[in-house]
Amino acid sequence: MFTSAAEKEYQELAKSESLRRDMETVRRNRHNPFIRKDGSVDADAYITFVTEFNEFIGHKPRPFRQIVDKDMRL
Repeated sequence: MFTSAAEKEYQELAKSESLRRDMETVRRNRHNPFIRKDGSVDADAYITFVTEFNEFIGHKPRPFRQIVDKDMRL
């Protein structure tokens, strides 16, 4: 799948102490937008997060398009 040069680069990165520290910092500071600070799950919080993130990155929302399907199964 990987070229030998890419595989060697990944192996070198795996030994990097600074990369491990950086990934640990990312892990500690990650935020799950579905979870409120009190620990309860809130889908509206996720919708708010995505809406604000799209505004932040300048993403223009697409117009609503109704899904037309007669047999929808989950």
